[in-house]
Amino acid sequence: MSDISIQLNGEQRSIPTGLSLNGLLETLQLDPRKVAVERNLEIAPRSDYDAIEIRAGDRLEIVQFVGGG
Repeated sequence: MSDISIQLNGEQRSIPTGLSLNGLLETLQLDPRKVAVERNLEIAPRSDYDAIEIRAGDRLEIVQFVGGG
C-alpha cells in the first residue's frame, strides 16, 4: 500500500492510503471521543469519522480535550 501526504496540525505527514478519519486517530493513538477534528477548514462530525476517507493534500487540525481539576 502506498502513502499519501497530508498536513496535520501544520506539519506535512505521510500516512497510508485509504485511512478513514477514525483509522488515522487510531494510528495516532488518539481516542475519537476526546478530540475534535477540522478537515479542510470544516469541522468533521464525530458520527462520520468512519466514513470520511483521508485524501492526499487534506489539511487536518486535531484538538485534544484535556480535563483538569
